[in-house]
Amino acid sequence: MNDSSNRIIKKYPNRRLYDTEESRYITLVDIRRLVLEKIDFVVIDKKSQDDITRGILLQVIADQEDHGDPVMSQDFLAQIIRSYGGTMQSMMSSYLEQSLRLFMTQQQQVRDKVKDVVGVDPVGVMTDIAHKNYERWKSVQNEIFRTLTRISGHGSDRDKSAHETNEDDNDRPAA
Repeated sequence: MNDSSNRIIKKYPNRRLYDTEESRYITLVDIRRLVLEKIDFVVIDKKSQDDITRGILLQVIADQEDHGDPVMSQDFLAQIIRSYGGTMQSMMSSYLEQSLRLFMTQQQQVRDKVKDVVGVDPVGVMTDIAHKNYERWKSVQNEIFRTLTRISGHGSDRDKSAHETNEDDNDRPAA
């Protein structure tokens, strides 16, 4: 990742990250966005000029594991720690990288085959459905909030007239 065309992120002694292309301070969330958008970057420690990209990427992973649905189990992490320093360390690294690459390739092939058969990208469809459901839920929440706000502001008058209407309905003969 240490190419001259890479975006440069500087890490200052105050632990803040500075994106030199956007001329602004960024967070680990922004680093994750760069990774997801496949934008090549390098993180340079401002004081030592060392490339600390791997360490920052590990922080992003740790943040995701702590705040999202974890991808790596405790047992998996323990196994990785045990592989350090052993004779199989370089082989383990290569194996994990190739396995993940194969998994991603197979996942894309399945998506492509489903798209060929069904005519739509299943992940795109699920994303659209999730987005629509979120919008509907947000709309329902807003409507409930508006209703509760109205009731709390005029609740006694409305409740009283609604109660009186219900009493009048009880006096009517059944049809």
